[in-house]
Amino acid sequence: MDRRGFLTAATATGAALALGAPPAAHARTGAPARTPTGTTSRPRPRPRTRAAFGLQDWMGAHADATPLRALTIPGTHNSAASTGGPWVACQNTTVARQLDGGIRYLDVRCRVTGDSFALHHGAYYQNLMFGDVLAACRDFLAAHPSETVLMRVKQEYSEEGDAVFRQVFDRYLDAKGWRPLFRIGDGLPPLGEARGRVVLLADNGGLPGVRWGDGALFDIQDDYMAEPTAKYPKIEAHFRKAAQQPGRLHVNHVSTAALLPPRWNADRLNPRVHTLLDGAGAGWRGLGIVPMDFPHTRGGLVESLLRHN
Repeated sequence: MDRRGFLTAATATGAALALGAPPAAHARTGAPARTPTGTTSRPRPRPRTRAAFGLQDWMGAHADATPLRALTIPGTHNSAASTGGPWVACQNTTVARQLDGGIRYLDVRCRVTGDSFALHHGAYYQNLMFGDVLAACRDFLAAHPSETVLMRVKQEYSEEGDAVFRQVFDRYLDAKGWRPLFRIGDGLPPLGEARGRVVLLADNGGLPGVRWGDGALFDIQDDYMAEPTAKYPKIEAHFRKAAQQPGRLHVNHVSTAALLPPRWNADRLNPRVHTLLDGAGAGWRGLGIVPMDFPHTRGGLVESLLRHN
């Protein structure tokens, strides 16, 4: 069963709550309040010692030449999904708070609605538009230009073709003025090229940018139908693989949707991952992107991941 089918089954008793198109008042959200930031002409931050960096600017401790694949990058799975009930919600903090808390990978699920993207998890509209996420990234990167955000953009709860999805995305870039915020190009850039910008990871056939799941670039573990007892060995094995076989950008989903709601699964998996990172895996480096559900409910988990850089 795919994720959409799972969500449909899991939330059948709440079908009356499934949301359709977002209210018209939300459809206009997405235009930047000011010119988006992130152009390459922005001055680079002055170097500081590693000890001087915190959760908001941890990438500043790394040289411009650092490959993104060589980093350990805390992330969130279904980053905007905070409403819809226990079987739907994957986060309990806003995207802005996630970024402030060290998250640098966002998983953004978009439903085509008119000339805009509404953010969904399955049938459930998350009371946010794509522009709301872009504004959070713009504001964060303007305040912390040493950082970058890797953003997976995926179509969700929408049957529109790739060409239509691309048309709407292009409207955000040009008509709505967001193009300067993005780094759009083939291949993963070094950190210096990505600073101050959102690196687009395209999980839709019509989008430009780095192709999500390209086997030459990525090595992805995302068994979202494994319950926590079965999922944990997959997580541990993928961490070991990332440390021992560098070369691609590893993506190791701690999240799972099996058996129990995401929060319950996170409460079982996140502590075990934290213990692994601080224990047997303390010497591992360059673990790649680590998407998580509810990472900030486990104090110190993000900081533990960052120690693997």
